[in-house]
Amino acid sequence: MFKLNETMQHRLLALFLLTLVPALHATTADEPPAVSAQDPMRRSALQSRLASRSVLVGVVRTGARLVAVGERGHVLISDDNARNWRQVDVPVSVTLTAVHFADERAGWAVGHSGVILHSSDGGLSWRKQLDGVQANQLISEAAQASGNEALVQRANRFAKDGPDKPFLAVHFSDTKRGLAVGAYGIAFSTDDGGQHWRPILDLVPNDDERHLYVIHETANAVYLAGEQGLLVRRQGPQGKFERLDAPFRSTVFNLLSAADGTLLASGLGGKVYRSTDQGLQWDAVAPAGKVALTAGVLVKGGVVLGNEAGQLLLTDDGGRSFKTVSSSQPFPAAGLAAAADGQLVVVGPRGVQAMAAPSFTTN
Repeated sequence: MFKLNETMQHRLLALFLLTLVPALHATTADEPPAVSAQDPMRRSALQSRLASRSVLVGVVRTGARLVAVGERGHVLISDDNARNWRQVDVPVSVTLTAVHFADERAGWAVGHSGVILHSSDGGLSWRKQLDGVQANQLISEAAQASGNEALVQRANRFAKDGPDKPFLAVHFSDTKRGLAVGAYGIAFSTDDGGQHWRPILDLVPNDDERHLYVIHETANAVYLAGEQGLLVRRQGPQGKFERLDAPFRSTVFNLLSAADGTLLASGLGGKVYRSTDQGLQWDAVAPAGKVALTAGVLVKGGVVLGNEAGQLLLTDDGGRSFKTVSSSQPFPAAGLAAAADGQLVVVGPRGVQAMAAPSFTTN
């Protein structure tokens, strides 16, 4: 079973390392773990006065509102550029790992135990669309229908593990078409805003079941990236992903596009790679330090990357060069967002913090 600090360790190295540990429920070889009424995926998140100081993993701006997600099912919103935050009701208490909005109202959050949540009112309220029990059932049904023995064996293994696989990224192209991916290569898609989710493990070349951490969409393609440098691409709204021969072998936590369209991939070891041809060829960049880069965001003026040491790396030239900004009170980053007033909002193991808009000077 994945526990809070284990999933976080792979996002913030010391705190976010995904490791496989024994399930919390004892089971036989043929019996999946039971799910009780007290399971976090069935228990609503408790309200906490300290939620804004709890471990937060993802943050996004939708219109003028900021929405942050994290441990214990915490979802926080701010309508005043991160000065004040309030916790909203959520029907689960699992750790939420990522959040994305297709427009100002339609949003999705994903997390542990295969949970996918949906909001239709800008993050004020949430309902569950999928959990790990349902996800395993869908994977099993799809595998049986495919006749693919490898998929059947994989589905059987997932079923025996129980609903323990976390989703780690979610992205919607519009209010209908979306993707959710996560640990051990789990991948689902929807064409109806999440009313129905379907497994697409057969469409993602990932036989060794590497964790998927990133979904990134450009005008021409959708990319998935993750563990040990895994990088796949789909050109067009449907069909199979193709595996790209990327030169990096370290885990990718961030994949985003600079204003000029340059792709920037970063992650463990502080490594950054850039591509100007849609991911076919990559050049290594050497920003200062070897600390894991755990968050990234495109802002006015350039791109900001955040690392586990609380430093910010800024580039205004498509990743050719970086300026490192350190603070006397470092704030390790698990997620970054730009507030409507230009401030940089950082979330991580210490909660949430707003910083002045970054000043870009890289030469």
